Amino acid sequence: MFDLDAYLERIGLRGRPGIAEMHRAHVSSIPFENLDPYRGRAVSLELGELERKLVADRRGGYCFEHNLLFKAALEELGAEVEPILARVGDRGTERSRTHLLLRVHLDGEVWHADVGFGRGTLLEPIPFGPGEEYVQEEWRFRVIADGPELVLRTVAEGEWVDGYSFVPEPVPLIDIETSNWYTATHPRSPFVAAGISAAMYDEHAVAVSLSDWSGSLILTELTQESRAVTPVKPEQVGDLLSARFGLHGWTYDADGRLTAQ
Repeated sequence: MFDLDAYLERIGLRGRPGIAEMHRAHVSSIPFENLDPYRGRAVSLELGELERKLVADRRGGYCFEHNLLFKAALEELGAEVEPILARVGDRGTERSRTHLLLRVHLDGEVWHADVGFGRGTLLEPIPFGPGEEYVQEEWRFRVIADGPELVLRTVAEGEWVDGYSFVPEPVPLIDIETSNWYTATHPRSPFVAAGISAAMYDEHAVAVSLSDWSGSLILTELTQESRAVTPVKPEQVGDLLSARFGLHGWTYDADGRLTAQ
């Protein structure tokens, strides 16, 4: 049985919030992070484990964890929710389906919801399907059609870029589990091989991320108008994870491995 009250407390809400309010609260309260697969730890998609990790233990996770938790909360509020797998990055390149988004039917409307795309995720759901540009704070999003696929696009440094593309068909849990297994364990998965990644929106809708995927450990604070990049030393990571992402008790050990205290 999903504990809706505990989830809402985790994201700073109570009662029966609307989907937009809940979506925005989620992305500014629960961080995107890959600390478990980076350390070689299994990532469970069992709902009880998601509640334990992201709600009770106040951890974060990546798209499969975030969006399946959000799906359960929406269903408690009476929504019909369909999970859909997507391919991240530019069209025309060979990519696996390693991202999860949601199609939500609620009160006669159909929404594209996604609380798990890290630094580029939606602040609030948008109407499902191709349409106009949507501006959320300064962030700009739109969905276009490309043959049988839909493509979520956003603006980066003044240019429209592809976020991910997907065939708008729901998938069974076994397909999600297979994609999650690849993402969490395959040696070529960036969540395993590239390094640490943590991201979330702050209270001003600034996209904050900590990552060494570029080859250097950096803290990035991003808006549509500016980018601030701060080099980070390994000994600073624990304090930054705690202060900026609410992830407490992490440090690098003497061998340069990230550990939980």
